[in-house]
Amino acid sequence: MKKRVLSLFLALVALAFLSLGQAETLTVVDMAGRELNFTKPVERVIVMMPGDCEILYAIGAGDMVMGRGEYCSYPAEVLEIEAVKSGQETNLEQIIALNPDVLVMTRMAQSQEHTEALEKAGIQTLVTDAQDIAGVYTAITLLGQVSGKTQEANQLVQSMQDAFAQVAGQVAGRKAGTVYYEASPLEWGLWASGANTFMDELGQMVGLENIFGDNPGWVEVSEEQVISRNPDYILTTTMYFGEGPLPEDEVMGRAGWQGITAVSLQQVINVDNDLFTVPGPRLVEAMDFLYNYFYGAAELDEAA
Repeated sequence: MKKRVLSLFLALVALAFLSLGQAETLTVVDMAGRELNFTKPVERVIVMMPGDCEILYAIGAGDMVMGRGEYCSYPAEVLEIEAVKSGQETNLEQIIALNPDVLVMTRMAQSQEHTEALEKAGIQTLVTDAQDIAGVYTAITLLGQVSGKTQEANQLVQSMQDAFAQVAGQVAGRKAGTVYYEASPLEWGLWASGANTFMDELGQMVGLENIFGDNPGWVEVSEEQVISRNPDYILTTTMYFGEGPLPEDEVMGRAGWQGITAVSLQQVINVDNDLFTVPGPRLVEAMDFLYNYFYGAAELDEAA
């Protein structure tokens, strides 16, 4: 009888430990459709791209970041973290030496070969791919799960949704005009933000009509196309480093562009590259900039 009771007790203990182990295992599916299993809490993270870096800090997981991609620069405190090469120059040996629990990368920046090499070295890689605002919400939720900041991530998503909804309600169907979003300047080859991108979605919130809205994603365009579509506004994200003409002056000085409404009326806007091109929480600030530019800040303040 005692042996049977002891056997039953041991079985229950084993079951309890098994259940505990299962409860501690976190399974997530990243934005590349890959399943990742974490058998212990994540404590050490390398984040390769600015959007994911900003998200981690925004949800209170910045203390987990112990390595960053060289273009991660916000918030300022992240500059104190060791930088690693990203994109085609990704330094696998450097990443492996830092021994992270997970490396967060984007589908665009890192290759499948990088993923395979790191996973062979025992480093989990989590892929994000935020191309639109819904994708940003997905990335926030995913990083919240992995970092143990699920509640904070949900709160961040809700705050962004509320901010966007407030502006959409204020605009209430008004039309601000047509716009060309120049994501890459002429010297590097013209690229525009098309439909189903967060830049296009921000513009729609304030009543802007994208002249390349008939093209999905980020699209390579020609000068002739921009000229023929004749936008009322041109929004350029080109960064200025203190030399040469200002980005807006460069656009307005292009040969053959003087007949474009945006150029003739000097409605070329150079915006903060980080706010408008990084898929993260500060897209709310980008939307605020557009709203204030077209409608003024006072109107939004009155509705708050």
